[in-house]
Amino acid sequence: MSRYKAYRRLVRGLNDLDLRGPFVPSELILIGAHAFPVVMNSQGEVLMAASLYGEGRIVVLGHETYLTSFPALVENALTWLRGSESYNLSVGVHQNVKGVADNASKRSFQVKVVGSFSSNLEAGVYVTDAYSVGADPKDLVAFMKAGGGVLIAGQAWSWYQRHPGVNTLLHFDGNKVSGVAGIYFSERYGGAERVPISPQLPYSWNMGNNFEDDLKFLLKGVSEFDLTGGSILSEILVHSPVAFPIATTDDGRAFLAGTYYGRGRVIVISHEGFLSRQTLTTFWTNALRWLDQGRQGVVGVVQHGPLSVLSKSGLKCEKTGFRDDLSVFVCTAYSDDYSKEIQDFVAEGGGLLVGGHAWYWAYTHSLENPMTDFSGNKVLNKLGLSLMGNMLGGGVYKAPESSQAIKNNYLFRHLLHRFAGHIINGDKLSEHEMECFQKLGNDLTNYLQMTANDWPSYTQVLSALTDILLKASMPQVKSHPVKTPEDHLLLELGSELYKVCRDPDALLPHLIENIPLLPVVNNRRIKINVNTAGGVEWISTGLYLSPGMKTNMTLPAQIVNTGWKIQISCQTDRLNHSELKRAAKVYQRFPVTSVNMQVWNLWGGLIYLLAPPKTQVQGVEVTVQQAVLAPYYKSGESYKIFSMSAEWSVLRTAPSPWAELELDNIIFSVPSDFVRDLERPDEVAASWNDLMNAIADLAVIPHKFSRKERFVTDVQISHGWMHAGYPIMAHKVSASTLVNIKQAKIDGLWGPIHELGHNQQRSYWEFPSHTTECTCNLWSVYVHEEVLGINRAKAHSALTPENRRSRTEDYVNKGRNLSNWHVWVALETYLQLQEKFGWDAFKRVFAGYHEMSNYPNNNEEKMNLYAETFSRAVGMDLTGFFKAWGWPIEAATVENVSYLPAWTDHPMAQYN
Repeated sequence: MSRYKAYRRLVRGLNDLDLRGPFVPSELILIGAHAFPVVMNSQGEVLMAASLYGEGRIVVLGHETYLTSFPALVENALTWLRGSESYNLSVGVHQNVKGVADNASKRSFQVKVVGSFSSNLEAGVYVTDAYSVGADPKDLVAFMKAGGGVLIAGQAWSWYQRHPGVNTLLHFDGNKVSGVAGIYFSERYGGAERVPISPQLPYSWNMGNNFEDDLKFLLKGVSEFDLTGGSILSEILVHSPVAFPIATTDDGRAFLAGTYYGRGRVIVISHEGFLSRQTLTTFWTNALRWLDQGRQGVVGVVQHGPLSVLSKSGLKCEKTGFRDDLSVFVCTAYSDDYSKEIQDFVAEGGGLLVGGHAWYWAYTHSLENPMTDFSGNKVLNKLGLSLMGNMLGGGVYKAPESSQAIKNNYLFRHLLHRFAGHIINGDKLSEHEMECFQKLGNDLTNYLQMTANDWPSYTQVLSALTDILLKASMPQVKSHPVKTPEDHLLLELGSELYKVCRDPDALLPHLIENIPLLPVVNNRRIKINVNTAGGVEWISTGLYLSPGMKTNMTLPAQIVNTGWKIQISCQTDRLNHSELKRAAKVYQRFPVTSVNMQVWNLWGGLIYLLAPPKTQVQGVEVTVQQAVLAPYYKSGESYKIFSMSAEWSVLRTAPSPWAELELDNIIFSVPSDFVRDLERPDEVAASWNDLMNAIADLAVIPHKFSRKERFVTDVQISHGWMHAGYPIMAHKVSASTLVNIKQAKIDGLWGPIHELGHNQQRSYWEFPSHTTECTCNLWSVYVHEEVLGINRAKAHSALTPENRRSRTEDYVNKGRNLSNWHVWVALETYLQLQEKFGWDAFKRVFAGYHEMSNYPNNNEEKMNLYAETFSRAVGMDLTGFFKAWGWPIEAATVENVSYLPAWTDHPMAQYN
């Protein structure tokens, strides 16, 4: 039964509930996958809730008097609790709430009043107050898990007043039953008022408890967390209302966190290696005792490594797999075996300690979703903690003062609640809260990527976020750059919420205004011929989707579930700027999992197929049901697009705002305005073929690239004026330079060739960071002089004779220190070699490296190998030259080329 249907059954026939009077309810805290509010006051406090556990159901009321004050509600609850498939009308009622019995009997239920619950009770539903479940209600929990219904009512605030300092979540009797299903009675008062019954399922912003006592226990005797040693951790998303960070990096990102789940507890550290760290012994002793809850039970440990450290806790630790008779289970995050059993183990009181990171998995599974596909998160998400794909560096981090930790720490749920109040009610936020908006945006992105639409807690967050956007509206970044932290967060929120909300079409007008209505073409067929020897390759379709526009695609069966993806938008740079001229992420990818797929993107974009590496596909077709035609020229196809002859003079006017020129070895994705007046794309193709052939010649690779290079010119990019990669990213104004080849032959193409040079750099002859921005310029100089006919001194102002000479002299005068040997200074070394031995020498050197294997990894050894390789390539001992530049040339290298004549009159000799 859906949550909405369950809610409607529970409130059927009710318009409102008058909770005013002398009885003060407890606020209920909801966690887990199945708990949802039934009655919530105007302050967002949940006073009645329901949930599922195992095969059974539970309804929780925030005060015991509600059992007799609202007979219609109780009747609805009893009907729902027995289940629609059950004909068992028998109800067991604890004698302390026997007033329920009279009302239930009038409603055709068969009622039996009992002194306590017994496993022998033959009833479909059991009714009790929260004070009469007993010290160990395992039989009642088992009854619910097997399919029984439980109606429980009470409040915990008065109990807490009589038991100050005692943990309400775990020790209040009612929570020993309701907690396993994700509903807790809290010590907080609930506001009693006349509550209207909403036709829609309400949502709640529970903020959880104050975890000061937990932190005081866990951090006793702990002053710092020594995470040195080179291990890289993941950040933990702390998203349950009853979860809390235990320790964080200096900028507030959690690497160690804890949570309650049902009657049990969980701790996660985001690298398994630290479970064995001797310097953390005190903390692990505290942690195991917190997880064990005084049972003095057995701690089962999957890996052998942590045993010696964990055994110092005084608890019995043994190497074992998961068993349900353990008190605490210690495992890594790299398996989801027994995930359901482990979740039930914790819900029913067990302790769970998990170590592991998700960043490496995310790195090696770049096209998958770590929040849903990573094994550890299949266990942890439901418990309220998740491992994210971003990395945290090691170090020594100070343990927080427990009394201040919660006040100072960032709490995802709390800040989300505060942000909602700020937008919806105008609540004022502190400067510290505003500073956390960027982290909140990142956490929201990861949280929404859980796509847990079958969890009430998740869908309630979706509903709340939707209300925020409907109230505030998303900033229109296309017309007004986004600058404030609040607008940054709203922009991120809108972008991510659109992907997962239940009705994206209804939300779209609140996200992007004035979407132009562009003419479409129907049932376009694209033939695919692919041989991806050079990595993941984007296959252009020549089609575009408008913002929010959906289309259906029919794909060949042979590419389904083989790593292929559909991508919408060429703008794959993720931005992180204080001022945004577009949203931070504007592309969308869909794994090809079916022959028929529907795809869309909030921001629209060109449609691509992404072919995985080492893939050969010939002659198959993809059909796109509906899309906008883009200006798309493909060299060598005589303007034939989709088997439709169309002159470029017509095609260049196609309505898509993005265009593509696909040439023999390079593809340009540019705003369409830059090709509207382009009359001869074939001339552009011919000129770029010459340029790309030259790049291949210097690199000593075939003229046909294993993967065509790509350029995308965008309104804003992640860093620099341009940056290398696939695709190479450049600012929008650079589009003119790329397609106006006649002007390029006059002004040069230093920037684009520089980035193409970056893509030719190879680690075995690179000496980072010295040559990172240096050796790529070899291609810039070569192409300008050999193809464009522009002398190096005119190609770039840094290469005038005066500038070259003054830099060299300055380098020598400062002691020829390699710390000063970078960019233009370093390039001078290579230019002096070129001016003596010519470009063919470099080609012989690069060709030589193609034949090598087992390259050294450190700069010193690589520089010696380069000096030796270049010396052999030109038949001359160059070690004296490289020494004059401050290179760390070893005696062995000198000996290896000593049979060659020495280059003694090199340009640096004058400075000896």
